[in-house]
Amino acid sequence: MTDSGSYTHSPLYNPDLAPVPRSERTWNKWNIASLWVGLSVCIPTYMLASGLVSQGMSLWQSLMTIALGNLIVLVPMVLNAHAGTEYGIPFPVLLRASFGTLGANIPAMLRALVACGWFGIQTWIGGFAIYTLHAVIFGFQPADVESGPWLGLTLGHWGCFLLFWAINMAIVIMGIESIKWLENLAAPFLLISGLVLLAWAVTQAGGWNVVLSEQVFQQVRGGSGQDFQFWKVFWPNLTAMVGFWATLSLNIPDFTRYARSQTDQVMGQIMGLPTTMALFSFIGITVTCASVVIYGQPIWDPVVLIGKFSNPVVVGIALFALTIATLSTNIAANIVSPANDFSNLWPRVIRFKTGGIMAGSIGIAMMPWKLISDPSGYIFTWLIGYSGLLGSIAGVMIADYFVIRRRRLSVTDLYQPDGCYRYSSGFHWQALLALAIGIAANVPGFLDQVLGDRYFIVPALLKSFYSYAWFVGLLVAGLVYLFLTRCFPGRNTAFSQER
Repeated sequence: MTDSGSYTHSPLYNPDLAPVPRSERTWNKWNIASLWVGLSVCIPTYMLASGLVSQGMSLWQSLMTIALGNLIVLVPMVLNAHAGTEYGIPFPVLLRASFGTLGANIPAMLRALVACGWFGIQTWIGGFAIYTLHAVIFGFQPADVESGPWLGLTLGHWGCFLLFWAINMAIVIMGIESIKWLENLAAPFLLISGLVLLAWAVTQAGGWNVVLSEQVFQQVRGGSGQDFQFWKVFWPNLTAMVGFWATLSLNIPDFTRYARSQTDQVMGQIMGLPTTMALFSFIGITVTCASVVIYGQPIWDPVVLIGKFSNPVVVGIALFALTIATLSTNIAANIVSPANDFSNLWPRVIRFKTGGIMAGSIGIAMMPWKLISDPSGYIFTWLIGYSGLLGSIAGVMIADYFVIRRRRLSVTDLYQPDGCYRYSSGFHWQALLALAIGIAANVPGFLDQVLGDRYFIVPALLKSFYSYAWFVGLLVAGLVYLFLTRCFPGRNTAFSQER
């Protein structure tokens, strides 16, 4: 039992970051599974398999890659979730144990900025769905992105984008229980909507034999199947699939702090994550293949596909489903974490709701329509790039909690500026150095991916690291951290105070 009165007046404390009491940890395995259904059923998931097939993979190769990536990321997901369920603490508070009471803000901000980028992407997708709905209902031709007078957008684009942004912010203001309610409501609705879309596409295209024929797949690939080398494509895409949920594998304690037990969080994640990702990716690639037969070209964006429907009622229902899917993913995946992370910067001033509004504002400033304008750039630059960054954070967290501390934490000291997690003026240099080295291992490959060989030549070995960015970051940072803490334990790493 922790004496909360000993730290409630601390500058590191506010009610949003406080440990959740046992009596309020009410989420069971079905709530956790529903959370993952709501997170996974989204337009980026829909587009994943299509992106892999366009690089030359077969249907089953792409689904296997997606399923394997999600099974891999499930491991750090469950491991990092343990502390949330055990102690009721959120992600940035858990970071204090390994990085220090002030140093925790560095990885928390790295995670928060990635979430802001994802929030912007999902908000753009939701706003574009609303824009497409208006185009069908009112009979005007949607303008192309990059053709508008304001940063490439028209007034209609901006209006729908900001409308969907405002809906997201309204749910943030209502608090965490509204998020639980949204996910529970959205999960069955989204699964049914996806299956209805699948049934329509297969029926309209003339059946499974037509949709999954090699001729159709050749058109989806667009000629990329020539000289296809599976392993050369497989490894970077597997890393990208892991990177897809590398964000949540860090801040999963933000949700599992409400779980009733370790069994509930583990079983809920196993039931919800890999199964839903594989199913919805299968729906995405199948419908994309069907679009070749129905419309003569592969349409990988479901918003564009639905915009081709002629019945306004059908379009309205379909885009409403996409909007709910985007909303349920966006709130849980891209607002909860940065809201807590920004709150951790200045707990006495920044509360959860203020942090959520800050995250939403940064998401707009990142111009998300440019991040996803190119599917290959979306996978190789965005997904793989940040996976190396977040893998390094995960490596330090897992090594610290499971190897160094053996799952023992002093909750009181996590909220004390002068407790055992103060280290050196609030910073644990061993963790920060390990994080920097883990990130540095992937920087040459990232620069080569973004800049090519115009400015410098990256050695082949360092370039190859980028294909395994998340794995490299995880292993390098974790091992370096273990080495540094064993060789230089420091005066504030006496873990005997933990309980």
